[in-house]
Amino acid sequence: MIGQAAPKQDTKRLLIYILIVFSGLAALSWTVIWQIRSSLALGVSAWGTALTLAVTMGGMCIGALLAGQFLRDRVAVNPLRLYGVLEILIGLSGLFFLQAIQLVEEMDTLAYATMTQGQYTVHLLGIAMAIGLPAICMGATTPVFGLAARQHGTSLSILYGLNTLGAALGSLVAAFMLIPFFGVVGTVHGIAAINIIVGLISIIIGKTTTAESPPPEKQKPERNGQSALRPWQENLLVFTTGFASLALEVAWFRSFTAALWSTTASFAIMLASVLLSLGIAAQIVPLIRKKNVSLGTCLMLAGTFILLATPLVERFDWLAGANAQNPLYLMINWFFLSFYITALPMIFLGLGLPWVLDDQSSARRWGTLYGLNTLAAVLGSLAAGWLLLPAMGFAKTSWVMGVAVVLTGLALPAGKPKRRMALTLSALAALCVAVLLESGVGIRRVQMNISETPDNRASVLASEEGPDSTVSVVEFTKTKERLLIIDGFVATAQMSGEGESVQYMHWMGHLPMLLHPGPKTALVICFGTGQTANALRRENPQSLKIVDINADVLKMAPLFQSNEGVLNDPRVTPLIMDGRAFLRRTQETFDIITLEPMPPTFAGVNALYSKEFYLTARDRLTEKGVIAQWLPFHLVSPYHGASITRTFVDVFPNAVLWIDPFSLTGILIGSKDDGATLAQTFPGFDRNEIARPLSREKVEQAVYLGQDALRGFAERYGEVITDDNQLLAYGSANFYTRTDVTQLNLASYEILKAFKAEYFKIPESQAAIYGYEQLKAHMEKIEQ
Repeated sequence: MIGQAAPKQDTKRLLIYILIVFSGLAALSWTVIWQIRSSLALGVSAWGTALTLAVTMGGMCIGALLAGQFLRDRVAVNPLRLYGVLEILIGLSGLFFLQAIQLVEEMDTLAYATMTQGQYTVHLLGIAMAIGLPAICMGATTPVFGLAARQHGTSLSILYGLNTLGAALGSLVAAFMLIPFFGVVGTVHGIAAINIIVGLISIIIGKTTTAESPPPEKQKPERNGQSALRPWQENLLVFTTGFASLALEVAWFRSFTAALWSTTASFAIMLASVLLSLGIAAQIVPLIRKKNVSLGTCLMLAGTFILLATPLVERFDWLAGANAQNPLYLMINWFFLSFYITALPMIFLGLGLPWVLDDQSSARRWGTLYGLNTLAAVLGSLAAGWLLLPAMGFAKTSWVMGVAVVLTGLALPAGKPKRRMALTLSALAALCVAVLLESGVGIRRVQMNISETPDNRASVLASEEGPDSTVSVVEFTKTKERLLIIDGFVATAQMSGEGESVQYMHWMGHLPMLLHPGPKTALVICFGTGQTANALRRENPQSLKIVDINADVLKMAPLFQSNEGVLNDPRVTPLIMDGRAFLRRTQETFDIITLEPMPPTFAGVNALYSKEFYLTARDRLTEKGVIAQWLPFHLVSPYHGASITRTFVDVFPNAVLWIDPFSLTGILIGSKDDGATLAQTFPGFDRNEIARPLSREKVEQAVYLGQDALRGFAERYGEVITDDNQLLAYGSANFYTRTDVTQLNLASYEILKAFKAEYFKIPESQAAIYGYEQLKAHMEKIEQ
């Protein structure tokens, strides 16, 4: 009988391992969904992201503390059945998340309409209502893991590690499979199903397991000659490692983003690499213990590796900045490069919590330590984003974290005095290396691949690291060209003189004003260098509102003379807010709305290209209002460009496609007035006599597709972008972020030219876009 019981126990243990991996996968997938929907409800902002993270991890902290207290007072507990109940609660509450977050969005709109202050309180209450219960249940599983581990002959660190590895897998599965194939709603249903199935199986397994009393509170004795930590040392350890882990994640991700760009795929890759390290750390805790290595030693090594990794993190743009013909290969390369750089510091840092949890025999202590670690993680992410990065930059933030971890290691038992001295000297040497190898990010250089020559160097004029992005301005010494760089991407530029490549920015302002019969009020969403806003202002509206998510962008405006001090005009009102959230919150209407956001495939930008956004914008236009939308052929695939077009014309059927003759950038222009045919006349030319980059004749000739042809093109090649399908943020859209811009341009123009020739039954030579042949010849020269 004993011989038969052992294989059954092994099978049950293996099944528990599998369930816990899937639980971690579901948990991370939930956090992805929560961030997507909360950014739509509250607006894309550092505040919204921080609030969602704080409520998520704060809920997990509360859940761990409550579960520890609850289990302490129970006479007998069946951990698997309790775990199953928690998983089912997570799944069921998740099914109501979309309805709850819709209510939060309505609360946000009402708060801005009726309250002069207190909106942040409404946000906090709303997000807590939407995700509080599942977050609490997630945190409550850790003390339950401890009971299950003891009952089934394994360690809590093993279970914790498997759950973390599942989370690493979940970050990739959510970004590359669930959301692209099933959309947000389908993903919610799928994740909920995983939670419920895991819960039901756990309850079934639990029926064959005898309930047991939670263990009494007591401190474990020495293990393998290692001194047990005192409670204050355990508390210090789990707090420091939690704080440092999230602070480093925020700081290092800022650097990685500059090289990989701000796409959802990049964030998923970076997060998975860190979670993989933390999962490995938990798995090897038993092995490290057998080697008789002290936890103090591990922590001092973690701090040393943090310091040594920082120079590499600073130069990540050099290591990962190259393009690749195979996007899949490029992303795999990014993943392993991120992992190689962060693995050692994160593995040694990640040993602390599971190690200490294994040392406990009290459910209450498990809950307390996990809750403290989670609370510290929230504080670390907030401190890094809002205090440390703005004050000292990500490199020095990393130094501070590395030193703090080393000092914490010194407060713990770390073996013989000679070993402690050697570790201390190694840490000091690592700090010296980090300081000596500082690359001067934000002072002498910015993180991106800039094409420089010996006689035309780029110098940093200004750089600001804010809670959500790094904004820099650089100037080339010879050409005097200035670039506005946001997280490693050239958002816009000011050429020395009339640069043809940026003329489209002027037309983002001029065109909608020229097409409207008498515009008085205007709105610009996304300021950039201010050239669009200035062009619009020169058409003489009575009032102009400028909405941008980033205060640092407006702060850089004086460095770009091409905007002619537009922010100083008394008719202009700048506002720091997410553009979509502003349109939803305001009751104002506008004659003109124009927007040129970051690339469509960047994280959060799908919200400014979705059907739901255009419907909101239409509601905020006056009866004859005109809207202009940037269509960057060079940054998206032909399919995604056509999908942007289809979504636009689905809401604004009276629309045209205008293509800048010099940059070949597309601009979609639509009118709320469906009774008139847009672009048959340009009344603004008769209204204002001002200098513009193009003559009236050339502006009219640049209308490439009219109303009917544009709809035909869009319906043939694209599909509607929605908040649910996240077409621009997830899936294949991410695989074009590093494709050569000229290749993307040519691919879109070939399709446009062929469609126009077929639609109007004309030769393709007559359907060619002005400048197309020069672009094609340039591409052929490069290939040769």
